[in-house]
Amino acid sequence: MSRSRRRNGAGFRRTVNPAIWLARHAQVSLASLGRLSRNPLSTLMTALVIGIALALPSGLHLLVDNVRAVSSSWDGTASISLFLADDVSNDQAEAVRQQIALRPDVGATRLISRDQALDEFRRLSGFGAAIDLLDSNPLPAVVMVRPAQDAVTGAEAFAAMAAELQGFREIELAQVDLEWVERLGAITQTFDRGVVILAVLLAAAVLLIIGNTIRLEIQNRTGEIEIVKLVGGTDAFIRRPFLYEGLWYGLLGAIVALLLVIVALIMLDGPVQRLAGLYDSQFSLALIDPLSLLGVGLGGPLLGLAGAWLAVGRHLARTQPD
Repeated sequence: MSRSRRRNGAGFRRTVNPAIWLARHAQVSLASLGRLSRNPLSTLMTALVIGIALALPSGLHLLVDNVRAVSSSWDGTASISLFLADDVSNDQAEAVRQQIALRPDVGATRLISRDQALDEFRRLSGFGAAIDLLDSNPLPAVVMVRPAQDAVTGAEAFAAMAAELQGFREIELAQVDLEWVERLGAITQTFDRGVVILAVLLAAAVLLIIGNTIRLEIQNRTGEIEIVKLVGGTDAFIRRPFLYEGLWYGLLGAIVALLLVIVALIMLDGPVQRLAGLYDSQFSLALIDPLSLLGVGLGGPLLGLAGAWLAVGRHLARTQPD
């Protein structure tokens, strides 16, 4: 028996030629697209609903990524405050600053003497008259240390650097104010987890939308399906056009989602740049990264196929010829 043949019921049939197989699928896909184009309003409404469902998690994912980028840049510009002992003179404090400035992981240093600290506190606190009554200056000298760009990132690295700097005899306390960065990171992680949950829920919604749309299409074509079954049409032959309709719905929804996200980014870019300019920052919103583009571009059609497959698999078994 030739290997190019396989048993099918009581008879044999030849293996389908790949070129013919591709031609049939192309014909069915174009026919399905033509069927959708004959009902433009309902097709557009369904694509808009799918697009909004896909755009919400995609947009929130990009928003979380931008917030993470902002927090990373703030983390890189954070500084360490080194409070010197009370008995350290100005010359000794300057010597400590110069020694710290020689470290390769230090980008910039600034010494705030005890007199400068007192003047600044008097100016900003509003207790100038009360401060003048003090017999001595209670404020210590401070060395502000800003790490080199990309040399120290993350709360643990900052804490390790602060602990190392506190080893100087003249330094009484090394303080790193990174609690707000840690809180922002925790909030970002929470939103990231929420985006995943929202994406799963909206993906289920897309499956239901496409499944219900295909179910209605099957009900409208019940007579046609029965005739096809009577003349020997297989389930795969009947299922194929509905699968392509689900694929087209998912693809159109993905295109709508990408357009919505791009428009939202364009609308937000101007205000974000103005806000960043007020803080002397060059930050701007990041566009859609290739991974997100690929996720939406593939996720929409795959969800469309899955929704159509579930709908056809459920209703095709019930549609039996009399």
